[in-house]
Amino acid sequence: MKTTFVSSLAIQNAMRLTIQQSQTDMVSTQYEMTNGTHYDIGVSLGGKTSRTLDLQRELDRMDSVKSTNSVVDLRLSASQTALDSMQKSAQTARNALNGLSGSTDTTLIANITLSLKNAMQDFTAAANQNSGGEYLFSGINTDVKPMIDYTTSEGAAAKAAYQAALTSFMGAQTPPLTSISDFSAAQMTDFVTNKLEPMFLGTDFNTNWSKASDQNMTNRISANEVVTTSTNANAVGMRKFMLASVIGTELLGGNLKSDTRNALTKQTISYYTEAEGDIISQKSALGLSQQRVKDANTAIDTQTKLLKTHKTDLDGVDTYQASLNMTALKTQLETALTLTGRLQQLSLVNYL
Repeated sequence: MKTTFVSSLAIQNAMRLTIQQSQTDMVSTQYEMTNGTHYDIGVSLGGKTSRTLDLQRELDRMDSVKSTNSVVDLRLSASQTALDSMQKSAQTARNALNGLSGSTDTTLIANITLSLKNAMQDFTAAANQNSGGEYLFSGINTDVKPMIDYTTSEGAAAKAAYQAALTSFMGAQTPPLTSISDFSAAQMTDFVTNKLEPMFLGTDFNTNWSKASDQNMTNRISANEVVTTSTNANAVGMRKFMLASVIGTELLGGNLKSDTRNALTKQTISYYTEAEGDIISQKSALGLSQQRVKDANTAIDTQTKLLKTHKTDLDGVDTYQASLNMTALKTQLETALTLTGRLQQLSLVNYL
């Protein structure tokens, strides 16, 4: 029978390897306890690794879409608030004109004209609102302020165009008109309908009033759904509001004949009413987009939950078992350290 001797150095080396392995295993086990997934997916899953990576990419894509949707929803909400303000401006202006009721009182007319000017300024401010550094009503030209302020120097070109149209119309009448007071009701209606209205509903508006694009913003809110997420300052309602405002601030306060002012007032009220109706339509359209974003987010949440469940089935670990493993590793490490310490204390000197 042969006797085999094991040196204390060999035992120490074995303990050292045990300590190193325990420390390595504790790192991976701690990760699994904290994250609930395998520390090294490639080693643990082998050929199924590509599947869990595909699932993670899809989850990342959904997170990205939902993050974009939150920005879209913020812009839509801000647009709704601005449109509410515009609608209120149209209502205020219309109500002010309804209070005129054929009156010839110059003070009342002056006060109403001032109210219309204030409503115009409020409307313009709302049209130029921005969210996150992007103008809400510029269409795809989000870095450009959409609407000029007619009441300031910005409105110089628009004022010049209006004055040129008025002068041209007056000179074309038989006999030519020399002042606003010469307008008959029929002539004023003709001027507004056939001279001013085309300027606001046609391309002149894009030149003198608006820098917005006719093309609205669109966003992908899910894998297969794209929605319109803005409106623009070139919409019919905004054009008609500005048309009514120019009539109200430039003509109604003039020295008009009673029947001419009455006809003009009626026509201006009609434009304000039409403007409000179109603004309400824009609000409804954006409201539908908001609902579609909400529905898309709900669908994304459902899909995300399913994908996370499937991914957990592939790469998930039992955190309770990982905790037990961590306890066992700590015990093993402590034992190895204790034995190593005792071995290091062994010396032949103690036995001589």
